[in-house]
Amino acid sequence: MFKEYHRYKIFLMIGDAVFTAVVVYLFIALRPYLPGRPVNPEDVVPNPAFFYLGVPLLWHAIFATTGVYDTNRIHSLRKQFGRLLQAHLIAVFSLAGILYFSYRDVSRLLVLYFSVAELFLLVFLRGLVSFYIRKAAVFFGGTRLLIIGSSETAEKLALAILREHSAVVTLVGFADDYKSSITLPGPLLGRFNEVPDIIAKNKIDLVMIALNGRQAQTEKLIFQLESLPVRVYLIPDMLRLALVHAQVESFGDMVAIGIREPVIQGHRRLFKRLLDVTISLTILFLTWPLLLIIWIAVRLDSPGPAIYVARRVGANGKLFNMYKFRTMVQGAEKLQDAIVTYDDQNRPIFKPKNDPRVTALGRLLRRTSLDELPQLFNVLKGDMSLVGPRPEQPFITEQYESWQWRRLSVPPGITGWWQVSGRSDLAMHLNSQYDLYYVKNYSILLDLRILFKTIGTVLRGKGAY
Repeated sequence: MFKEYHRYKIFLMIGDAVFTAVVVYLFIALRPYLPGRPVNPEDVVPNPAFFYLGVPLLWHAIFATTGVYDTNRIHSLRKQFGRLLQAHLIAVFSLAGILYFSYRDVSRLLVLYFSVAELFLLVFLRGLVSFYIRKAAVFFGGTRLLIIGSSETAEKLALAILREHSAVVTLVGFADDYKSSITLPGPLLGRFNEVPDIIAKNKIDLVMIALNGRQAQTEKLIFQLESLPVRVYLIPDMLRLALVHAQVESFGDMVAIGIREPVIQGHRRLFKRLLDVTISLTILFLTWPLLLIIWIAVRLDSPGPAIYVARRVGANGKLFNMYKFRTMVQGAEKLQDAIVTYDDQNRPIFKPKNDPRVTALGRLLRRTSLDELPQLFNVLKGDMSLVGPRPEQPFITEQYESWQWRRLSVPPGITGWWQVSGRSDLAMHLNSQYDLYYVKNYSILLDLRILFKTIGTVLRGKGAY
């Protein structure tokens, strides 16, 4: 969020590359003298250049795609450690896999020594950076913030900054012409016409304007602040629409805020797609005899096609055809209204237990999640991902409240955070909340975590009906 973090991000990226190269060099040189199977110095690694260059590049690529360099974490070692550890383990296992298929004679103890030392040095580097950030904020005074506005938006903004950036930001107070009934986490320092004096008196570095529906006053304040030595952020009213990842672009002299931009873009989208295609092709290659057996069994179990083609709502509301093995009697859609139940708050549950439309074989396929195997073809087509929000039916999305539409800002998935947190045991409105958690916190590591948890969830058959 704050530009100060970007220089620390660049420092960490360079520092990680240098530390990794140094550790690789040291342990290649020291391996003959360390405990373990005796190794001649010239036989430690067959291609030293590959290790000196390839290993740092591998670590950088994995760290960059798993969010290790997220600027919102840089100031806190505690926030960095969990993601750093997970990314480091992924890098270690990736290196081990590469060596298995290329240089199988490389000492496994060398990889172990390197991995442990590398982790300690990476944690040490981040400890130094977070320590410096805190001490620099104390020594130099940190960033002193004034929030203009006293609305609910201003309060939420202040609480978020205090929660996430208190190590480097000091919230001096608020300014507004109106005294709000909201209890603000700081003093109200004055009115709009006093803002220049407030900035000078309190040595303000950063001003954030959060005025809901007061465009004229906002414009006046922006022009007033142009001549002052402060940075200014404008928090638009559109935050009340709960944007997930708004993006700002320039068109000539105009500024446009993208409110329906894809959440997953750039290298994160590339790596997610590579993960989807690789795993989907692997599963299809290993299970094609099972797919054929299920296809025959469904045709023999009840009248109708083996593959059920259903219209579903995908990313940004785009409709697509989703494939599943048929688990219900033919024409089950016409009976939908008859099986809808309601929870204690009169909210509809469209997928009840003991649905009479499900066939005997269908119950087995649902309990084992084998009915979803054809969705791997949807993944290969790009309509779906392995991990994402539930692919919802159009008639359900027509009943969505405005906040629930945010779950459609990423591609739907075969599995997702809601499946590993309760699956069909959760009502539709709770499914949406779990999907929104995924949208807000997306990372490759979260995808991998969900995929591993899905295995246990499927084996237990929890919430599958």
